[in-house]
Amino acid sequence: MAQSLSLVSLVVADYDAAIAFYVDTLGFDLVTDTYQPAQDKRWVVVRPRGAGQAGVLLAQASDDRQRAFVGDQTGGRVFLFLETDDFQRDFDSYTARGVNFVRPPKIEPYGTVAVFADLYGNLWDLIEYAR
Repeated sequence: MAQSLSLVSLVVADYDAAIAFYVDTLGFDLVTDTYQPAQDKRWVVVRPRGAGQAGVLLAQASDDRQRAFVGDQTGGRVFLFLETDDFQRDFDSYTARGVNFVRPPKIEPYGTVAVFADLYGNLWDLIEYAR
């Protein structure tokens, strides 16, 4: 039996603002943006460019309880890890596009890493693993 993680749900305040950040700023592909009339919501999936198959489901908060978690789904810990094949290229590109790096690049035994915040404050590692 083979299994893989296909989607991670990320609660966002607004579909279109989230799409703009992930697609225009981070360069992700917009895989799906489909209206679901039975639930009056959209099914929006973005995915980093490259060989990986995992994507992020952008789930717009639908009530006050969900809105309370926008930007803080993990209590301030790094939430997602974006692996790159060229750390410096992506770090420079993201910096030029205004991505907020909250921890500067650091070389660790496992690779080069920096932490950035998405438009809501969720923390991501940008990482190029040592080979």
